[in-house]
Amino acid sequence: MFKKILLAWDGSEHSVRAAKKAIEIATCTEGSHVVVVYVKDTDKSKSEVLQNWNSIDISSPKEEKIKQIDKMAKESNIRYEVETLTGDPGIAIVEYANKHQFDVVVVGSRGLNTLQEMVLGSVSHKVAKRANCPVMIIK
Repeated sequence: MFKKILLAWDGSEHSVRAAKKAIEIATCTEGSHVVVVYVKDTDKSKSEVLQNWNSIDISSPKEEKIKQIDKMAKESNIRYEVETLTGDPGIAIVEYANKHQFDVVVVGSRGLNTLQEMVLGSVSHKVAKRANCPVMIIK
């Protein structure tokens, strides 16, 4: 059913559940392919560099998050690749999904409080409103 699957990944608990669902979908359709996108939010990237500037361990939080999804995908024996994007996560995911014509986007929901969601909007809502394909939001 869904052969070209886009998984939005940030390493959070919600994205782990989304990854499990994307992998499940991929195993149901022969020849399916999952593209995992990790978006480097430029504001957060700056703070991570400032926090870890004196660290002996060079591995970044991004690399640790990517290792987690890499392991999950390899254990499931699915075809996948990881792409790193930059910018506002909601916009970057939508642009990538629409440009590459995915069959479905799988994204985790976030537990933003009502005020934050009203003012900022969540990544999952931005993707659901603007993507040209079905979007599955996993709680």
